[in-house]
Amino acid sequence: MIWLVILGMAIATYLPRLLPFLIGQRLRLPEPVCRWLEFFPFAVLGALIIPGILTAPSEPGAPGWVGAATGLFAAGLSLLTRNVTLVVAAAIAFAWLLQRIF
Repeated sequence: MIWLVILGMAIATYLPRLLPFLIGQRLRLPEPVCRWLEFFPFAVLGALIIPGILTAPSEPGAPGWVGAATGLFAAGLSLLTRNVTLVVAAAIAFAWLLQRIF
């Protein structure tokens, strides 16, 4: 019985991943729709990251705005450099520095 459950779960997770590849090869979307879909990764990342930034716990005694300030710092730096590794490392350092100062 357990093997049937595992097989059913495997099919249920694999099928939604396979269908877009099978259907998407023959389906051509209009150019405006394709351009619109290019923004989805950014929207999803924003939806996942921003609530974490706003509710990020800080060290005891540090102000609660450290997460929001670090998010703004990272957003600004990403516009300037467009280097993900640099932005992540600098944002970590910035958050640490803010927590030490305040």
